[in-house]
Amino acid sequence: MTVSPASTADSPADAADAAPEATPIRWGVLATGRIARSVARDLALVPGSVLTAVGSRRAEPAAEFAAWYAEETGAAAPRAHGSYEALVADPEVDVVYLASPHSHHLAHARLAFEAGKHVLCEKPVTLTRADAEEMVALARRHDRFLMEAMWTACHPVVRAVLDRLATGEVGTPRMLRAELGFVVGPDHPARLLDPALGASALLDMGIYPLTLAHLVLGAPTELRATAALGEGGIDLDVAIAGRYPGDALASLSASMTSWSDRSAMIATDRGRIVLHGQFHHPTHATFHPGGPSSPEPPVTIEPAEPVIGVGYGHEIAEVARCLRAGLRESPWVPHAQTLAIMGQLDDVRAQIGVEHPA
Repeated sequence: MTVSPASTADSPADAADAAPEATPIRWGVLATGRIARSVARDLALVPGSVLTAVGSRRAEPAAEFAAWYAEETGAAAPRAHGSYEALVADPEVDVVYLASPHSHHLAHARLAFEAGKHVLCEKPVTLTRADAEEMVALARRHDRFLMEAMWTACHPVVRAVLDRLATGEVGTPRMLRAELGFVVGPDHPARLLDPALGASALLDMGIYPLTLAHLVLGAPTELRATAALGEGGIDLDVAIAGRYPGDALASLSASMTSWSDRSAMIATDRGRIVLHGQFHHPTHATFHPGGPSSPEPPVTIEPAEPVIGVGYGHEIAEVARCLRAGLRESPWVPHAQTLAIMGQLDDVRAQIGVEHPA
């Protein structure tokens, strides 16, 4: 893997900078919702990473999360903080994982950077590219690491597919299809249907097909979108047609009202690659040479390492690897890529006529 050059911090206050493998990376989790618990479970499986603190807006949810984590993982209970300010001020925290609604990410990232913490920010990092640019500028001003928590870009199966495509042995990608949809019901977080918190099929789900297409095909030269809007102007279903360099095309969709198979397929001039399971964290990938009647059997694209937990562990491991190397951004999820995809979200949102109150 090629690692892009990045600056290192001069301050000795951050023990995670260029730390040896034996030194654990100490994590704090900001906000205690469903995604925080999913990521925390996988964090407990990543060697050299330890959850030392959790913060919520009130003391009770933080204490409940800490107790749940200890029982769920068998690890020591993290310290529970009754405010986000107390969490980022904790001297035993090196990097903060932002699990709050994306409408609040910029404010919470600012808190963390000003307290000298590195940040892993849940996707999408903000509601707009302009806000994402401000977040990146804050990270650079404070000389802190920042990465979008795009687990798909760190997933071993996806990385293996990208590596095989880079060699050319499975051909040149010409068409890509990716869809992600599920019915948002009462058992899902209320924020998914709350316009004030950035509710959006595009932001919550559509970012995954757009990211996969970006990883495989590069930055789009044109995106055309249509959507079905719900109460409050929320985009409930979105369909996107994209044109990419070399006239490669993509068909992408996201839905909060229907059950898609959450699949993805990359068609090349030599065959097709299928991502099995849910494409944004696939179980495995296969290359099918030629057309449907080809006598050649499919070939499994083997990842370089096993999947950690359900897949979130690899973004945790990538942050740790970058911090130990003194990097300020990940070569797998660089700032430029995050900003480019945020710009694509802006473009699509303008086309479908959605505005967020924030």
